[in-house]
Amino acid sequence: MELAHSLLLNEEAYNQLGEVQKAEFIFDWLRYLEKLLLATSRNDVKEKQKTLVEQLLSLLNSSPGPPTRKLLAKNLGVLYSIGDTFSVYETIDKCNDLIRSKDDSPSYLPTKLAAVVCLGSLYKKLGRMLVNTFTDTVGNILKAMKSAESQGRYEIMLSLQNILNGLGAAATPCHRDVYKAAKSCLTDRSMAVRCAAAKCLLELQKEAIFMWSTDLDSVATLCFKSFEGSNYDVRISVSKLLGTVLAKAIISKHPGAVSRQSIRRVSLEEVLELLGTGFLRGSSGFLRASGDMLKGTSSVSRDVRVGVTQAYVVFVSTLGGTWLEKNFAAFLSHILSLVSQSHPKATQTQPDAVCGRRCVSFILRATIGGLLGEKAQIAAAKDICQAIWKLKKVVDAVMNDGNVETRVGSTDVAASQHMLVCALQELGNLLHSLGTTVAPLLQDSSAGILDSVISVIQHPSISVRLAAAWCLHCIAVALPSYLTPLLDRCLERLTVLKSSPEAVTGFSFAVAALLGAVKHCPLGIPHGKGKIIMTLAEDLLCSAVQNSRLSAQRTQAGWLLIAALMTLGPAVVSHHLARVLLLWKCVFPVSSKDLETEKSRGDSFTWQVTLEGRAGALCAIKSFVSHCGDLLTEEVIQRLLPPLPCAVNLLTQLSSVLKTYGSTLKTPSVVYRQRLYELLILLPPETYEGNLCAVLKELAADLTASDIQVAASAFLLPPLCHQDDLVILSPLLQETDHRFIEEQLLLGNGIACGSLEYDPYSIYEKDVEGDSVPKPLPPILSVISSAVKLFGVVCAHVGEAQRLFILEQLLDSVKHSKGARQQIVQLHVVSSLSSFLKYLAISKGNLGPEEMRRPALALVMGALESPNPLLRCAAAEAWARLAQVVDDGAFTAALAQVSFDKLKSARDVVTRTGYSLALGSLHRYLGGISSSQHLNSCVGILYTLSQDTTSPDVQTWALHSLSLIIDSAGPLYHMQVEPTLSLIIMLLLNVPPTHAEVHQSLGRCLNALITTLGPELQGNSTSISTLRTSCLLGCAVMQDNPDCLVQAQAISCLQQLHMFAPRHVNLSNLVSCLCVNLCSPYLLLRRAVLACLRQLVQREAAEVSEHAVMLAKDSREELTPDANIREVGLEGALLTLLDKETDQKLCHDIKETLNHMLTSMAVDKLSFWLKLCKDVLAASADFTTVTCVDTMQEEEGDKGDDASVLTTRNDDKSYPYTNPRWATRVFAAECVCRIINQCENAHSAHFDIALAQEMKKRDSRNDFLVLHLADLIRMAFMAATDHSDQLRLSGLETLLVVIRRFAAIPEPEFPGHVILEQYQANVGAALRPAFTSETPPDVTAKACQVCSAWIASGVVSDLNDLRRVHQLLVSSLTKIQAGKEALSHLYNESASTMEILAVLKAWAEVYVIAVERHKSHRQPLKTTTCSEESVRNGSYSSDGLLDLVHTDLGTLSRLWLAALQDFALLTLPSEFASQLPVEGGAFYTAETSENAKLHYYNSWALILHATALWLTSTGFVVADPDEGASHLSRPVTPTSMCQGSSSGATVKSPEDVCTDRFHLILGISVEFLCSLRSDATMESITACLHALQALLDVPWPRSKIGSDQDLGIELLNVLHRVILTRESPSIQLASLEVVRQIICAAQEHVKEKRRSAEVDDGAAEKETLPEFGEGKDTGGLVPGKSLVFATLELCVCILVRQLPELNPKLTGSPGVKATKPQVLSEDGSRLVSAALVILSELPAVCSPEGSISILPTILYLTIGVLRETAVKLPGGQLSSTVAASLQALKGILSSPMARAEKSHTAWTDLLRSALTTILDCWDPVDGTHQELDEISLLTAITVFILSTSPEVTTIPCLQKRCIEKFKATLEIKDPVVQIKTYQLLLSIFQYPNPAVSYPYIYSLVSSIVEKLQEIDKRKPEDTTELQIFQEGIKVLEALVAIAEEQHRSQLVACLLPILISFLLDDNALGSATSVMKNLHDFALQNLMQIGPQYSSVFKNVMASSPALKARLEAAIKGNQENVKVKIPTSKHTKNPGKNVSIQLKTNFL
Repeated sequence: MELAHSLLLNEEAYNQLGEVQKAEFIFDWLRYLEKLLLATSRNDVKEKQKTLVEQLLSLLNSSPGPPTRKLLAKNLGVLYSIGDTFSVYETIDKCNDLIRSKDDSPSYLPTKLAAVVCLGSLYKKLGRMLVNTFTDTVGNILKAMKSAESQGRYEIMLSLQNILNGLGAAATPCHRDVYKAAKSCLTDRSMAVRCAAAKCLLELQKEAIFMWSTDLDSVATLCFKSFEGSNYDVRISVSKLLGTVLAKAIISKHPGAVSRQSIRRVSLEEVLELLGTGFLRGSSGFLRASGDMLKGTSSVSRDVRVGVTQAYVVFVSTLGGTWLEKNFAAFLSHILSLVSQSHPKATQTQPDAVCGRRCVSFILRATIGGLLGEKAQIAAAKDICQAIWKLKKVVDAVMNDGNVETRVGSTDVAASQHMLVCALQELGNLLHSLGTTVAPLLQDSSAGILDSVISVIQHPSISVRLAAAWCLHCIAVALPSYLTPLLDRCLERLTVLKSSPEAVTGFSFAVAALLGAVKHCPLGIPHGKGKIIMTLAEDLLCSAVQNSRLSAQRTQAGWLLIAALMTLGPAVVSHHLARVLLLWKCVFPVSSKDLETEKSRGDSFTWQVTLEGRAGALCAIKSFVSHCGDLLTEEVIQRLLPPLPCAVNLLTQLSSVLKTYGSTLKTPSVVYRQRLYELLILLPPETYEGNLCAVLKELAADLTASDIQVAASAFLLPPLCHQDDLVILSPLLQETDHRFIEEQLLLGNGIACGSLEYDPYSIYEKDVEGDSVPKPLPPILSVISSAVKLFGVVCAHVGEAQRLFILEQLLDSVKHSKGARQQIVQLHVVSSLSSFLKYLAISKGNLGPEEMRRPALALVMGALESPNPLLRCAAAEAWARLAQVVDDGAFTAALAQVSFDKLKSARDVVTRTGYSLALGSLHRYLGGISSSQHLNSCVGILYTLSQDTTSPDVQTWALHSLSLIIDSAGPLYHMQVEPTLSLIIMLLLNVPPTHAEVHQSLGRCLNALITTLGPELQGNSTSISTLRTSCLLGCAVMQDNPDCLVQAQAISCLQQLHMFAPRHVNLSNLVSCLCVNLCSPYLLLRRAVLACLRQLVQREAAEVSEHAVMLAKDSREELTPDANIREVGLEGALLTLLDKETDQKLCHDIKETLNHMLTSMAVDKLSFWLKLCKDVLAASADFTTVTCVDTMQEEEGDKGDDASVLTTRNDDKSYPYTNPRWATRVFAAECVCRIINQCENAHSAHFDIALAQEMKKRDSRNDFLVLHLADLIRMAFMAATDHSDQLRLSGLETLLVVIRRFAAIPEPEFPGHVILEQYQANVGAALRPAFTSETPPDVTAKACQVCSAWIASGVVSDLNDLRRVHQLLVSSLTKIQAGKEALSHLYNESASTMEILAVLKAWAEVYVIAVERHKSHRQPLKTTTCSEESVRNGSYSSDGLLDLVHTDLGTLSRLWLAALQDFALLTLPSEFASQLPVEGGAFYTAETSENAKLHYYNSWALILHATALWLTSTGFVVADPDEGASHLSRPVTPTSMCQGSSSGATVKSPEDVCTDRFHLILGISVEFLCSLRSDATMESITACLHALQALLDVPWPRSKIGSDQDLGIELLNVLHRVILTRESPSIQLASLEVVRQIICAAQEHVKEKRRSAEVDDGAAEKETLPEFGEGKDTGGLVPGKSLVFATLELCVCILVRQLPELNPKLTGSPGVKATKPQVLSEDGSRLVSAALVILSELPAVCSPEGSISILPTILYLTIGVLRETAVKLPGGQLSSTVAASLQALKGILSSPMARAEKSHTAWTDLLRSALTTILDCWDPVDGTHQELDEISLLTAITVFILSTSPEVTTIPCLQKRCIEKFKATLEIKDPVVQIKTYQLLLSIFQYPNPAVSYPYIYSLVSSIVEKLQEIDKRKPEDTTELQIFQEGIKVLEALVAIAEEQHRSQLVACLLPILISFLLDDNALGSATSVMKNLHDFALQNLMQIGPQYSSVFKNVMASSPALKARLEAAIKGNQENVKVKIPTSKHTKNPGKNVSIQLKTNFL
């Protein structure tokens, strides 16, 4: 293929190829040429132009395929537009000659067509240059059209479109001719030609004025004719034409479009009348004056009506939203009049009326819902409401007229009903989509929306009553706060108007619809409503008999209410279940005997009521089973079953009842059947085992009944076919934007579409398709559909004999019926068989004995040859399922063989399509038959079929089947890949574009092939790259196909290719293709585009975004008018699309795509993303809040007047988003939160304003989040104060995120302040509205969270400023004090629980923070430089905040304790349910406890922490005032506070109250911590641990824990578990802190016991004292019973996790193993240190014997930590773990147990061993020396020497080793080590006990003195050496002080010469380094001190050495002079000092 990439065609390479390759080669060359021409310079093109033109023209004769001719023509056009044009006329003549040719053979056709296409392209590109030739060309083309076949007509129309496009106004002379030709094509047989003609006329109308003036009527008539018998594509194209022309007719009033002709003015009324005529009368002609005299009998065909409906939408869309706003009233009244009484023809039959209403609803939804912004929608809602009032008045007038003469009026009522239904449904949809933004409209009494809807609930027509009820449902879903009031109002009317039949049904519908809305409203309704409704339903059922006029209505209403009540779920229904089951039992006779007597009694009316009642009961039970599955226990099922046999019995008797009582019972009996079937489908078949056969007989009779007239395959079969197979059938089965109206065409003319009045019971069901009205089918159809489903289940459960009998019976009934009826029966029978096989296959059943196969096979084969394609499709599925359930290889092979034989012999389309799909299905379900010979023969046959050009249908089905085989064969298919691919490419290049369905199947095959090849496509071998090129070529052909669904296939193929071989897909081409189709009118194409985009942006979001913008800038013609990529980028275009799109799946994909783009790009394109979000949020529904409009205009330079502000809003491109819907605004607010989260993981400057500003200065392209803080706050504010509740929640969430992230950032310009401080007014203003009385509880709850976060963040330190927000919390506290009773009754009780807990949680957070600040402020500040900020924030804010809270603390503590008590009750296991209080808790009711649990889970932890803090500060009675009584200066609250929340009759003592509270807190904590759920948040765990810490801070609870050992052990075990299951260091540290407190409590307890024992027994009998502490007299610790053991376990767990080497099992050796010491992370060090602190406290809890048994462990661990972490650090520091272990050692060694007489000897032995271990650390292990830190080890030895009793360290062997260590260390060169060694020796020498210190003095002093004497020879060079000498001198001085009198003189005599040798004389002093000077000063000072102290020795030494004396005197003298000099020459001394210090610094560095 590389050879094809040249400017001229490489003819050499071309001629060597085969036929198929040639076509590929040419196509590839043309593709390449198209790109190359644009990139090549003009001169190069001109040079080769002649050859190139010749080559291109020669291709015309080589019969090019459709895609090739299109590209060829394009290239010719481009070539002439770039190069010279002089030869263009020749080219045109040549093309004209080709067209004139008389050769009509099929082989010549492609050449003719190519010539036509070339002409179109040339004129399009060169336009007016060719004016003088165009009349001949057009004439020639039109002439050719007369004899052309469909492909020719198709290409000619498209070519004419291009010619018109190129020539523009210059083509006027030919307009009429073209118009005439296109007119005939618009009603052509071929649908593709119709589409092409519509496109041509669309181009024509741009210049041909007559089309939208004089000929407007005929254009309209023409379009109506074109709709007849049309398909979906034609309706789309023609409706676009018609809508555009009509819109043009209205717009063209403006002068300027006026030319020579005078234009007939057309008014809006005329245009609408035109459209209306088409809608009502179709294309049957116009009798304008006497329209009503046209009394035809045929009603308008549905496809015309659907087409006109689409034209209405196009018409309004073209005129735009602003136009619709202005003309809305006129438009609405016209649209509603389409179903009014003035056109009775349109609605004379029920099906017609339903379809007419659907069309009207569609027009209203598409225009109001699609074009208007929220403000205009609210105005529209008012207009619709007015229309409803008007229609209501008409009805009232008729109803109130008592005169029988005017009964005529009742037709008015009947006729106005349809208008009302449409108006009510649109009003419902409109309010539903507006959500809570519509609240102001409903509060506006002048609009009277609710009154108008409720007033028509009693309309005489049932459809209107249902529509009004549905409208109320929508209002309730949109505004949950109206749900309860509406329910109350309807229930009240229902009770009052019980005697009016209309009111009973109307209001029961309304109540049912409102109950159906509850599941959409998370806040629910009060629980008590269930009881009211149940009572009312019972009352209606009981009173039904009293009044025969009302019995049917009351029966229906009663059961409807019960059925709707079931949707509220188990929590509500469980309370009423017994009554429902009783009613259910009573509704059916007890035995079959009773049923017989019943049959003989009564008349048709009573039977009607009976059947209505029983059907209702069945429906209620069905509703119960489907909505309350949890309540279906064995017992309930047993109570449900008894009436079932009787219900089935009645089913069998129905036919005889019908015969007896006449046909009035027909509908009730059908409804009864359907209800029973529906219930049986839901129940497990075991429950009605006894009745299976009876049911099966009835089903068979139903399915083959003789009186069924309609064959509705379109609703029966699709669920039974495979989803993927439906695409080869009618495009109507695919999802489109027009599905709502297109559905009618599927069902055929006689059948009604679904509508609510066919089944009122569906009003409470959740609708399947999004938000629209439920659309149940007529009972006659739905009963078949239920029967088919049930047949599958029942047939699978009956015995085999019975099963065989039924199948035979069904087969006979198909054989014996005739004609149309046979088709119907066959349809039903095959559907039920499919259903049965599908059920069997899914439940892994088996068909049974062999004789079953025959009838089944006969039925399926019959269907495979049915003329109905849907039935063939279902049969192919059944064929494969049959093989699946027989599960026998031979049978499967036989089936395949049958298919082969049929396909080889049959020539008819039906058989070929049916059996080819059967083969595909067989492969899909049984990949096993893919043995290679089977595969080869399958593929061979399908290849042949797919090339059958005589029948596109056969090609389509065969290729679809091939795609299934490729998919299921997987790797086995590799052999076939190449031939298949070349077949696909050949067909793609040759199948005419008019057969789009073949291309779609080809696309599926290509997709399957790409999937099969998979990642291999990345390979570089020649074969693979050829395959890859072919795949890309196939995609390119499909991308150019005019059919949208083929383009969708191309996109998904490219998506697959991009997944497997991303490098080989040209991203910019793909992205441009995606952008162009972003707003395609075809839903499936948009879905494909977004699925692909979503995949692309996961990998390369930035590239995709750049390509899109580049493309938008480059493309000269506007891409798609809707997607404004040029200005807002791809992201903005997607947001706009999200706003308009209604399809759920698409919206989900758009959101996902935007999320991926945001994740990867938001940080880099921060401003862009924030602006996007801001624009969406700023364009709020309320115009008053839009401030950016005016500024936008200024920038545009459009200085319009004020009035234009609103209009520019819509027309101007400057404002990117016109009124985005609330859902889009919510998404934008969520995006803001995501952006903040993304920035968190990026550069730190995003949250540091000083750094951000600095980096922005350095490079202005830098952008940081903190610089946009004002925008973030503003967006959060706009969202939080919107009308939409969802948006308010998102806004508050955003505000919360902003506060949490930015609270700590300081403001650089004002030290001591933070940047958020300036926004406090905004925050307050955003929060205030959330605390008004009408705000829903979820918003208030969220706002409370924000309040507490704001107060706790510490942003505002001034109390007066804080009070604003604090006041909001205070107000909500007052509101909730009354508990669960006081709050609003609008929502479920659990909603008030949520609000109360949110308030309490917020207060708890504030209190916790206040206490923390107070504590941290009370601790003396460590640093001396206390910054202004800390004073400011501390001084009056910390106490101030506590003061603020303190005023309400009394109330709060009471409420907190109540909430905790509730929580404790709710978390009890279910077996204690009986012990719970009947009326519920303080804040929840018993019935709603399940829902309330969740809210308690969210808030208990903080409340617990706050309560614990409050109790520690006030609540506990503290026994001993000295022992840490409350340090907080707070008065203790009065004892009334200490009462539990339930003040019983017995008043508890304060001690009991405290004990209760203590156990409450402890119990909740332990319960939570010991079974941590996976969803437990870190915050909850931390808060819980902090609460425990707070609790144990106070003596009283510590004494409780200390005295109850089991409690302590349990707590420790729980904490151990927390540490094991939670990795977070903060949680582990908090747990360790609690452990430490427990050990302290135990120590206190032991001390207290010892003290009291001593006091009691006196000091006399010391020996007999009982041993306190663990281990008693034996020293044994029992695991599980021992506190110490539990603590050890926990500490070991922490230590081993941080230092695995401590565990001998892990290291694999019992002893010490040589490992390198390591530094732990900061968190690790903290954990280890905390564990060591706990270990060192343990001996104090034990008895002496106990302490002996734990000591080895403790020492091992402590020394182990020391050994493992003794790393050398710079400057001789000790690592934090080493310091901790030394501290712990010191604690252990100085423990009183070491000296206690019982344990003394054992301790001494153990401590000696420990010391030996430390000494051993030094010695090299395995010959390698370890890099341990000598200082750490020496310090440890020193701790031993100083802290233990002398006998531990004074035994000679140990002492000797210790001394050696010191000696060795003194020799180490490292100065730091020397300094430390001197310091340690100093402490040992000064040890008071001579036995310890003297040996060291004797051994080490001499070497110290020697080292000091070296100083004369080796002068110190830096400060560290200086320090060594100073330390050495200090040691000697200390020795002098310690020494006995007789030795002292010798020591001083040693010391003095050393000191004097440090002195310098005057000359030397001047030139000496600063180090020497310092040494000199130090020596002099010491000498001055020693002299007077030991004067006699001093004098002796001086006398004996005159040199020393002289040196000393000189130094003293110099010193005195120096002091004198210093005063006068201070100036001079400054500079040198400075220099020296600088020099020092540098040296040091």
